[in-house]
Amino acid sequence: MTISNSNKAAFAPGDMVVYPGHGVGTVTEVVTQQVADQAIELFVINFAHDRMTLRVPLKKAKTSGLRGISTLRVMHTALAKLKEPALQKKGMWNRRALEYTTKINSGDPIALAEVVRDLRRTSGERERSHSERLLYEQALGRLTHELAAVESTEIDTATAKLEILLNAA
Repeated sequence: MTISNSNKAAFAPGDMVVYPGHGVGTVTEVVTQQVADQAIELFVINFAHDRMTLRVPLKKAKTSGLRGISTLRVMHTALAKLKEPALQKKGMWNRRALEYTTKINSGDPIALAEVVRDLRRTSGERERSHSERLLYEQALGRLTHELAAVESTEIDTATAKLEILLNAA
């Protein structure tokens, strides 16, 4: 990680980062762009799994939630959440869906693990609704990508590890 005068938590090209609304990406470059007579420094972040490029102003990086990938300790805490029993699903679905969406968009691996744990369908349970499946898949995908980045492994390896943990729970 490099230090920039305009932002104390700057990233260098090649750094893996997490943008809360999109998950794990790679900083490809730091560019300066002219916008209305102002020079603005931007992180250019590539999200290969979504085929998307995002430009984040250096001055807004911290407030937007842009962060480096988690440590192994944080990821182990998140994976431990998968082993805990799922919370009882009480209340109206729209309120729970909003809560799950907020956790997913936080980008926090522990919150992502809680969503995966709570929305995972176990044998003998009824089929999940379409919106439940979408939220589950979104949380699982983001958790998988961050696990792969933290452990420097392939997505398939991280997926297999999560499946083993979920099946053991």
